[in-house]
Amino acid sequence: MKKILYFSLLVCTMVLVGCKNEPKNDAIQVVTSEEMQALLEMDNVQLLDVRTPEEYAEGYIPDFQNIDFLSPTFDQDILKLDKDKPVILYCRSGGRSAKCAQKMVDAGFTKVYDLQGGISKWEHDGFEIVQP
Repeated sequence: MKKILYFSLLVCTMVLVGCKNEPKNDAIQVVTSEEMQALLEMDNVQLLDVRTPEEYAEGYIPDFQNIDFLSPTFDQDILKLDKDKPVILYCRSGGRSAKCAQKMVDAGFTKVYDLQGGISKWEHDGFEIVQP
């Protein structure tokens, strides 16, 4: 009985310590397609597509500018944006945009919205895509 009690106490302690040490970044918010649609109504928001130029040429969300996350000049390119204005960003499925969001916060951006599931989810949810 003592072993079970000790083991339970150990597991609870590990869970509590693990949760306490998880980094939480309030500057990054992952949003659904519906939430992003509402955010697009905001004034002074910066819209960023972080896919490659080739992917962007296949179709994009209206009014988003393309800055390639994989470009060697990406870190310099994002510094041309206003760090104090919110940024909404997306990629194809959410992987690159999550990395980009963290890079932007590390660079001093104060609020970054990341589209959950990227443009693939956006299109699947029935929202508009510009097809060149």
